[in-house]
This record gives sequence, C-alpha cells and structure tokens, in this order.
Amino acid sequence: MRASIPLTLISALFAASSALGASGDDAIARGKYVFDAADCVACHTDAANQGAPLAGGRRLDTPFGTFYSPNITPDAATGIGTWSDEEFFAALRHGRTRDGSHLFPVFPYPSYSQLSDADIADLKAYLFSLPPVTRENRPHEVRPPFGWRFLIAGWKALYFTPGPFRPDTGKDDKWNRGAYLATALGHCGECHTPRNALGAPVADQALAGTSEGPDGGSVPNITPDKETGIGGWSEDDIDTLLSLGMTPDGDFVGAGMGEVVSNSTSKLTPADRAALIAYLKSLPAVSNQVARKSAK
Repeated sequence: MRASIPLTLISALFAASSALGASGDDAIARGKYVFDAADCVACHTDAANQGAPLAGGRRLDTPFGTFYSPNITPDAATGIGTWSDEEFFAALRHGRTRDGSHLFPVFPYPSYSQLSDADIADLKAYLFSLPPVTRENRPHEVRPPFGWRFLIAGWKALYFTPGPFRPDTGKDDKWNRGAYLATALGHCGECHTPRNALGAPVADQALAGTSEGPDGGSVPNITPDKETGIGGWSEDDIDTLLSLGMTPDGDFVGAGMGEVVSNSTSKLTPADRAALIAYLKSLPAVSNQVARKSAK
C-alpha cells in the first residue's frame, strides 16, 4: 500500500527550504552538494554515447535484464519538470512513480530513502535550477517476471524499510554523519554489498565486496578486514583514495570507482571525508576475498 504523505506537510518542508535559501543559506547550493555526494550525474548521463548530463539513457546490465536511467533534467515533456514536490519526495523516500506504481530498486531508493527531508528538498531545488534537456526515456529490457512492477510490492515487503536516517544516540556526531554519508547519500552498499537471488543486499556481508557488481564487474571489500578489506589502510590512505583515486600501493582505481571519486568523494568537504572514513573503520570486519573481474 502506498504510504500516505500529506501534501501540506511536504509543501511546508519545501517552502521552509526555500525560505532558508532566501535568507542566505542557499537551497540550490546545498542541493548541489547533495547532488555531488549522491553522484547523480554518473547513472543519469549516457556518457558512453556523449549524452547530455542528466538526460538519462545510461545502460545498466543486471542478472534480471537491462535498465536505462531516466531523464532527470527539468524538461516538462521528457524529464521531471512538471513533478510536484510530493511526487519527487515519494520517488526518493518510497520508491514510487508519479502514478503510484513501484520503481525498480535498480534506482537506489532503498538508500536514498534515508535522506533527510531537507536534503531531498534541496536536491530538487538544484535539479530544477539546471537547463532542461529534451530526451525521451528508453524502455527497460527486462524479462518477465522481473519487469512486472506490481511484484516489487513483495520485494519491498521483504527488503525495504523507508527512512529517514535515524542517528545512533550511542555514537558521536562525526560517526553519525559518516553513517549518513555511507548509507544514504553515498549509497556505498548498493555496489559494495553482495546480493541474493532476488537482488537484495545480503545483510551480514554489508560492504564486503562482490564479483557480481554493476555490469558484472567486481567491487572490492571495504570493511576493515586486514586480509581482504581495508583494515591495513590508514585514514590518510583512505582519504587519498577518496580524494585522488590512488591506492596505498600507488595504483589508481578503475573506471567505476574513478567516476565516484571524480564526481563525488573528491567534492566532499574534508570534514565529511573524515566522517565517512571514521564510519568505515568502525564497522565489523568481514572476510571476503573478491576476485578481480572487469565490468562488461
């Protein structure tokens, strides 16, 4: 059943964000930071075919079929230019399309659901400040029954808990900020956590890496396991990777993580990178040696 979101409440949240912007704490500037931290540009830009930024069409091959990202520019005809505040909120918080049907979780709303109301409002303000691009969305190529949206209701019942993020009162502000960056904005687990046969993250292997990541490529273990993860890395080592894409042995990350560094983690403030690192280093170590494998 679709969660009820009072329009008056959502409108008030977005109005409050606009008011803050008018007083100097600019909603668009804040939204740009949210946008970068979430690396929206990577999935919503068909860079391989010189597509316009955020106009959609990027291909993602999965075990269930091929998905194509949608146009999220503010174009009224082919993008999100006519989306209401409530509709935008429902997509990120509840994984719902404009008509109330379910979004496929290839869009990482299980993570974005954890975003704060203010960050969702600011993100919309930023996206709607960008130039519109007219480009029709490409239909997904997903074989039955995985392409039947109504079945996502069952998947959600099993694996999806709507947000927002709830701070751990037993941890300090730095840890909680890092947790928010990793689990919500950065959605690290969407790529770094193995998935089961139904495409849901395997909870006891969170961030332990997988050889079946996006487009079938391998994604490394980023838990603090000393043998198979980043347990032997110093805070400076991790910061260098997040800032420059360079590993402790002087090598550089591949194209996938390279995009993340270029578009996202290098643009975080030093304080936010430090918070993210503190969170990652605090996690339970999971032993999982990931075989190296290139994406298709």
